[in-house]
Amino acid sequence: QRRLMRFLASGKVKDIYEYDGDHLLFRFSDRVSAYDVRFEEAIPRKGEVLCRFAEYWFGRLPTPSHFVRRESDTEIVVKRMEMIPMECVVRGYLYGGLVRRWREGEARLPAGASTEVAARLPEPVFDPTTKSEHDVPVGRGDALRTGLVETEEQFDRLSSASIGIYREMAAADSAGFIMADLKLEFGILDGEILLGDSMGPDEYRLWPKGSYRPGRVQESYDKQILRDWLTERGHAKRFDEARAAGRDPAPPPIPAGIVDRMARRYLDAYRRITGLPL
Repeated sequence: QRRLMRFLASGKVKDIYEYDGDHLLFRFSDRVSAYDVRFEEAIPRKGEVLCRFAEYWFGRLPTPSHFVRRESDTEIVVKRMEMIPMECVVRGYLYGGLVRRWREGEARLPAGASTEVAARLPEPVFDPTTKSEHDVPVGRGDALRTGLVETEEQFDRLSSASIGIYREMAAADSAGFIMADLKLEFGILDGEILLGDSMGPDEYRLWPKGSYRPGRVQESYDKQILRDWLTERGHAKRFDEARAAGRDPAPPPIPAGIVDRMARRYLDAYRRITGLPL
């Protein structure tokens, strides 16, 4: 018989419950969101893939984490800790928002970096953001000034740990993927910084090595399929216009073909990277 747990919060993808005084339960759903809009349609088995990926990565990485165990096909138990209010983003390629920010003079690239879209950077770049409805990039000074981190040393430790984890996870290219970027979250428990949150395709961008070509939009094994469809049909622009007018954006129906492609890619990514059946 399942124990009764107090519901605490619902995010874009997972629901959080109080497991006991020291632990939380994360329940991964099949929900999907893009451009900070949650859609009505579910992606079959997505929650199971995210749960299994969390178990796989937390178990594989040498970085201390809050992970305790997998509770079911869609649930994990984690240690309760105080989350650091900064998303630790690592970019290995010039892509996505980094391209726009570089073009507008808001971001600097490492020395010797190619300015071709989707080019590999000479070294991974730590590019953290706020944790808000619309994430805003922050540097060390901003992070300290706004209280996202307590000290410069903490910022540097997060940077070093994040880049180290990215390098470890980028070994996914042995499964035929390039890991273009990665988003991580950390927390503090008993004075120790622990890796937290979840570790699935919603936190990293995967490109098939076989189709990778710098200078163009890349095929992607995450919800980029949905983002591209929304952009091509003008929905992303309409979302921005609605927010500017003070309205909540209305999600359009996702075509069945997009839902099916996303579901198959989540499953394919898990099987290829982990080598495990699902």
